[in-house]
Amino acid sequence: MKSNEHLDGVVIGGGVAGLAAATYLARQGKHVRLLEQSQALGGRARTKQQDGFLLNIGPHALYRGGRGIEVLRELGIEPHGKVPAVSGAFAIKAGAKHTFPVGLASLLTTSLFGLSAKLETARFLASLPKLTGDAVMDVSLREWLDANISNREVQDFLLTAFRIATYTNAPELMSAGTAIEQLKLAFQSNVLYLDGGWQTLVEGLAKSAQQAGVAIETGVKVETVERDPEGRATGVRAEDGRLLLTTNVVIASSPAVAAQLVERGEDSSLQEWADEAIPVKAACLDVALSTLPTPRATAAFSVDRPLYLSVHSASAKLAPVGGALIHVAKYLPPDHDASNEAVEHELEGLLDLAQPGWRDALAYRRFLPDMIVMNAMALARTSGARGRPGPEVEDVPGLYVVGDWVGKEGLLVDASLASARQAAALIGAATNVRRAAVV
Repeated sequence: MKSNEHLDGVVIGGGVAGLAAATYLARQGKHVRLLEQSQALGGRARTKQQDGFLLNIGPHALYRGGRGIEVLRELGIEPHGKVPAVSGAFAIKAGAKHTFPVGLASLLTTSLFGLSAKLETARFLASLPKLTGDAVMDVSLREWLDANISNREVQDFLLTAFRIATYTNAPELMSAGTAIEQLKLAFQSNVLYLDGGWQTLVEGLAKSAQQAGVAIETGVKVETVERDPEGRATGVRAEDGRLLLTTNVVIASSPAVAAQLVERGEDSSLQEWADEAIPVKAACLDVALSTLPTPRATAAFSVDRPLYLSVHSASAKLAPVGGALIHVAKYLPPDHDASNEAVEHELEGLLDLAQPGWRDALAYRRFLPDMIVMNAMALARTSGARGRPGPEVEDVPGLYVVGDWVGKEGLLVDASLASARQAAALIGAATNVRRAAVV
């Protein structure tokens, strides 16, 4: 057995949240070690290189007005990319293509719906900046739509917009307040598709962590977070036999993994969080083409089915000259039970409609039938983002959690990075209190 080590902090998990938390802690002057069980950092933010194409794990977008980009810049990382154009977007309904309405001009000209639906959509879009999600955090999106939108066609269109913004297909469960705040973020600031893929963020975060003094180890699996008789976290035991003693442990993983890692976790709130969590999932078809058959058709969103298509290489540097990279996805409901073959065929059908002839230009394809997008949905019954746990695990002193299911700020990577910053701030504040008590 290897000798025990004494550290100021141990971070379990080398995704973007774990890397950010470790960097913030190290910048406080703490001796920090990050342990990642796989051989590569990044988690779901990794990017695959394939014959000159750069494939994220499904469609990724960085919200320009979110907490994520703010945290990245604090850590010295400036994301590079472009805002996707809306001029090439189609709304798909009953197998037909229509202009996707995102502004007054496209709303007036689209054949998606009639005059009364257009008027109600226009009223909603005009009111969106003034809507306050805080007032309806504990109301489901379906309940909110039924109470505020009378036209069923407009409801269907708005559900499409909410799915695109939140990646979530569960209007009966999702918090309307969280969905509204995310849609406002999408309309007000839009998103970036990143040049070089999300691997550029992983590499930037890893570099910042190392420069701050974080010791990073990959290929190290953690067995348990150990606790003293009073329940305080006291260290981390790795599968290789090492015991890393520390007063601060940060778990950057899913609620289920967090509950499994903590000794006597069944007597903590961690298991309750794990039992409550409903993962947000998508089926993704990532397609690399030698050429784009229909260059002006850069996006397609189905209104009557939860389907998404976007040519990410139309905005970001993700493909060789002349090539194209397309992400197609189906937002899966929690009770999803269709076969993988049926879902893949459905995604291919959207490609056939938006980019006929794509098979003749196919260079590479990858189907991901059951990808976790977020580890826990923002549920109406738990007050949406406002009711999410952490980062401090109050009944396990010294333990913190970070990730896309943690904290009251944002969704997706915004929540991951915001919770990482908050966890480090809480640890710093607790350290100062302890020092003051000693003095």
